[in-house]
Amino acid sequence: MTTATTPEIPLRIILADDHTVMRAGLAALLASEPTIDIVGEAGDGREAVRLVERLGPDVALLDLRMPVLDGVGATAEIVGGSARTRVLILTTYDTDADIERGVEAGATGYLLKDATREQLVDAIHAASRGETVLAPRVAQRLVARMRQPVPVALTARESEVLNAVADGLSNAEIGRRLFIGEATVKTHLLRIFAKLDVSDRTRAVVVAMDSGLLQRR
Repeated sequence: MTTATTPEIPLRIILADDHTVMRAGLAALLASEPTIDIVGEAGDGREAVRLVERLGPDVALLDLRMPVLDGVGATAEIVGGSARTRVLILTTYDTDADIERGVEAGATGYLLKDATREQLVDAIHAASRGETVLAPRVAQRLVARMRQPVPVALTARESEVLNAVADGLSNAEIGRRLFIGEATVKTHLLRIFAKLDVSDRTRAVVVAMDSGLLQRR
């Protein structure tokens, strides 16, 4: 006697893209996939949010740039709503600003429209499990951006203190010039040293001038 296996329940997804031809192409691409069931389509972000609220799909596949409410706004509302729907952004845009906006809004994945059918299906399943999915080019851009040194910035008061140091003033003299206590001057100096990764006053002035953080007249 053989035991029948229970078929896998298809993932329920919605598609949102303001380009009708693109949306139809995506639907056709996924129509033959037995593990995915397209339960709704939307032409803008607001309509996508309404579909999610009404249907509670597993994954919402969203274009980034749409009228009424764009993909980032729709993502934020979907992620912040009561449905447990994951958002997978599918777009032609791979600029740093677009990627950051999508990720910060709460998207589980970010794919480009040159993805193959197999990549898209795998990404939808991964997103439904809460796994982060990034197109290779997108992942490379994010890693490169993370490796960039964080720019150093001094506050207006820290700049005043460092200028006074460059003038050769002692902590007490700096305090009198800026009408602050000597202990406060020391606190500002410690913060300046930490920001510039230095351990003495002279080095702080040199590094700040080399970095363009200290303008001397």
